[in-house]
Amino acid sequence: MINIKSESDIREMQAAGALSKMALRRCGAAVKPGVTTAEIDGIAESLIRMHGATPTFKGYGGFPGSVCASVNEQIVHGIPSPDVVLEEGDIISIDTGATLNGWVGDNAWTFYVGEPSREWKTLCEVTRDCLKAGIAQAIPGNHLGDIGAAVQELAEKHGFGVVRDYVGHGVGRVMHEDPNVPNYGKRGRGVKLQAGMVIAIEPMITLGNQANKVLSNGWTVVTRDGSPAAHYENTVAITDDGPLILTSDDRGPWCEMQGGTL
Repeated sequence: MINIKSESDIREMQAAGALSKMALRRCGAAVKPGVTTAEIDGIAESLIRMHGATPTFKGYGGFPGSVCASVNEQIVHGIPSPDVVLEEGDIISIDTGATLNGWVGDNAWTFYVGEPSREWKTLCEVTRDCLKAGIAQAIPGNHLGDIGAAVQELAEKHGFGVVRDYVGHGVGRVMHEDPNVPNYGKRGRGVKLQAGMVIAIEPMITLGNQANKVLSNGWTVVTRDGSPAAHYENTVAITDDGPLILTSDDRGPWCEMQGGTL
């Protein structure tokens, strides 16, 4: 069942989204060679709890971290660890979630560790643009297929793989609600979008083949061919005035930050 949010619900979700974005910015600012993903996790958890919220991911289905920290060939659900030390030239997807007053804010960004190769940076730039393209289609009267097609067309135009086994989702009082939001599809197909729907749009794009597998820890998803992956996400409300990015803050949704606009 798709839960339609009221204007007051959406305002409360903006507060949760702003906190999740703040945590994501703080984590991104800490990214550099020599930093561990456990240190990044601690930054997010401390900030979220300091603001009277809880890290949405912590304990979710047994997940041990407050963030997902996915390095290089890891697509999503990387488990933070003191043994994972970032190295020059890496890329890292950091996914943060904050639950504030019962509402969830969920977003992700892929950051550069030092200076990755031009090819890896292009992957990140295109995936970021796929997110923007998908958000632009999140308007009443369009369909979920319009979002997926916008992402898929742009990624495949550049020869990149589009992950199909993991998708975006509705967001509300729990992190995963209906509907699923694929990053592929056909225009005019799928659920019709209406004002009050809130969804997480999150392209997961690979430099090589999109085929993937889950590691023995039961969480971390990696590319089968070992190629790097990029992942970007915003929580978006569909309104009569167009898409409203809820995971925004007082710096605005498209501010400049290392690794592209955040």
